[in-house]
Amino acid sequence: MIKEFEGRTEQEAIENAAAALNIDREEFDVEILDVSKKSLFRKGNVKIKVYIDHEGEDEDPSAASEFESQTINYLEKLIDLMGYPGKIEVAFREDRKLGLSIVSDHSGILIGKKGKNLDAIQLILNVYAGQLEGSRRVIVDAENYRNRHEENIIRQASRVADHVIKSKRSKLLEPMNPFERRLVHTALNEIVDVETKSEGEGLYRQVRIIYKGSR
Repeated sequence: MIKEFEGRTEQEAIENAAAALNIDREEFDVEILDVSKKSLFRKGNVKIKVYIDHEGEDEDPSAASEFESQTINYLEKLIDLMGYPGKIEVAFREDRKLGLSIVSDHSGILIGKKGKNLDAIQLILNVYAGQLEGSRRVIVDAENYRNRHEENIIRQASRVADHVIKSKRSKLLEPMNPFERRLVHTALNEIVDVETKSEGEGLYRQVRIIYKGSR
């Protein structure tokens, strides 16, 4: 599901979205659509687009097939126009979610440093997909990068949590997108001696791991 919200600041727009949808901030991704600056005669305003995954909803198989075909064609044309052509394969099909994998000799460039290029491609594709069917989300991957990246995030978070327990001092992780932060919160949720919270503003916020145990 994709919805739009507004606020005087980005943070207020995000808070408005969370309150209206009755979900936690970590449960949705945000795209900034428009920022109007404050002036003498006008209040500042920020408009955002919110992406929410809804699992388990029924969908028309024929509609899903058409959606799949159109998004694959669009992605192929996109990377071709970028100068890094490749083939698109379906990685998985779930309710309201489609996984696409890029097979290309230029996968390293398409992934980019820390997956930033891949994230940008995925964002562009989801803007297009939202025009076709706003309730469906597309995950774009290449060379199984996202799974490997998720495993690395969880391992790193676990190592930092061990350090926090030993030192009894909190520690900030590097900036992460909402999905990456959810991975950390979930992975460390069962460790009784630490707690986590997100800090900062914008899409790429940081997770602080805090010592709360007795040992």
